[in-house]
Amino acid sequence: MSNASVKLLEGEGKIVGPNKVEVTQPDGTKLSYSAKHILIATGSRAHRPPIPGQELAITSDEALSLDDLPKRAVVFGGGYIAVEFASIWRGLGATVDLFYRKELPLRGFDDEMRAVVARNLEGRGIKLHPQTNLMELVKTDNGIKVITDHGGELIADVVLFATGRLPNTKRLNLEAVGVEIDKTGAVKVDEYSRTNIPSIWAVGDVTNRMNLTPVALMEGTCFATTVFGGESSKPDYRNIPCAVFSIPPLSIVGLSEEEAIEQVNGDVLVFTSTFNPMKNTVSGRQEKTIMKLVVDAETDKVLGASMCGPDAPEIMQGIAVALKCGATKAQFDSTVGIHPSAAEEFVTMRSVSRRVTARGKAKTNL
Repeated sequence: MSNASVKLLEGEGKIVGPNKVEVTQPDGTKLSYSAKHILIATGSRAHRPPIPGQELAITSDEALSLDDLPKRAVVFGGGYIAVEFASIWRGLGATVDLFYRKELPLRGFDDEMRAVVARNLEGRGIKLHPQTNLMELVKTDNGIKVITDHGGELIADVVLFATGRLPNTKRLNLEAVGVEIDKTGAVKVDEYSRTNIPSIWAVGDVTNRMNLTPVALMEGTCFATTVFGGESSKPDYRNIPCAVFSIPPLSIVGLSEEEAIEQVNGDVLVFTSTFNPMKNTVSGRQEKTIMKLVVDAETDKVLGASMCGPDAPEIMQGIAVALKCGATKAQFDSTVGIHPSAAEEFVTMRSVSRRVTARGKAKTNL
């Protein structure tokens, strides 16, 4: 940032007026700054479930700075962070138990892909505990005793809370200035990232829109273009690719099958492919790669793509460009594949796996 002529100040800042920020430095002295525009980009913090013994657990903030590799790990949560750290620790040889509240991990992703990830986690030796809550943590001589709402108990060296994140707004003095926040503490903004106070803006996790680092960068770029570039620019949240770096990874772009069925007026065509990638053929690992395209039957437009398998994020980045350009299934089909590669499956899926009618009833192609 210093290369971009940004002046960095160490301390705790708070907004004290529509155009004024106060910074308390480490030595306690206070500085005041005035500006035509104020941008809030304070991110989010890990949420800790309010259960007895919660202070014995760690969050993702501490998970990468442990002194020793845990031999027995408990992960509580079903999102990105939970699945990724469960995969990391299991890959390093730890015994891992993953607890989450829903039937499958990764709520909000395509249900078929969620099931694939769950099978892969189990196949890698991670013990899954769906529809299970942690009720209490107790320190013992042998480790941390974990007590569940089903009455189960186990001992772990480390317990990771990965139950979501909360916007960092508590100490910004927003209410006093009149900036509106929602019940989670997120800053309310319009489509241009502007708050109800015209001189105050907010981007990133603190707004709790789509909490991904590249999305925050997009929002910041749009803010800069709007405020300093003389051109109104708002973020486009359509067809944003993302990945869960489990082992193997899951990556998606566009609509899931469930979202497409809900949003499309006509029928939805679903194309799938399941195969054993070359990497696994050589190693002997029996872990299939799954690919999926969701298509609007009337317009032939590809609405969503997903993949779970080696190199999924690398492949999906390119697919995201196609969807951003409005590619049709016919255009996918007319594209020559790279052989031999996993990616070529996306342009060779010719047979419809199922057709879902507007009434939501699936029909096979038979």
